[in-house]
Amino acid sequence: MSKILMLCGDFGEDYEVMVPFQALQAVGHTVHAVAPDKKAGDFVMTAIHDFEGQQTYSEKPGHRFTLNASFADVEPARYDALVVPGGRAPEYLRMNARVVEITRHFLSANKPVAAICHGAQLLAATGLIKGRKVSAYPACQVEVELAGAEYMGIAIDQAVTDGMLVTAPAWPAHPAWIGQFLAVLGTRISL
Repeated sequence: MSKILMLCGDFGEDYEVMVPFQALQAVGHTVHAVAPDKKAGDFVMTAIHDFEGQQTYSEKPGHRFTLNASFADVEPARYDALVVPGGRAPEYLRMNARVVEITRHFLSANKPVAAICHGAQLLAATGLIKGRKVSAYPACQVEVELAGAEYMGIAIDQAVTDGMLVTAPAWPAHPAWIGQFLAVLGTRISL
């Protein structure tokens, strides 16, 4: 099974952090969740985003998500794949040169990458999504297009795969997004 790196930060969307972290482990993958300036055992605060009829999502306090690896120890070459959860964390993460460098490693090496919601902000910051098909939360469309990618305005419960890159607009897409990422990873599940 694959060794997967998950890039986290404060106010990442609760479901978009917890669900893939648990689901990928449930099928046998090793997932290391890290955040800048944090070590294994530290936590990041998550936020719960919902769609309640306003012009954009609402935000409520989420859970403390405990990291299981140390950011300072990350060597991207030792990982097979990358997961970038959404929420407000990518807005902060894209400002960290080391996070951008790590993300570039996965994209330039054509390793599997799964990004959801605002995770596209970090993908755009790498300068490596030009010509790719990328879905994201609709508010990120401008950044995706400015980075030279084709924004895929798909239903909120759908995902899109472009080679080794799997993207989706928000947490309602988890079944499609995680399913497509597992396919890209070559995961076989038997009951």
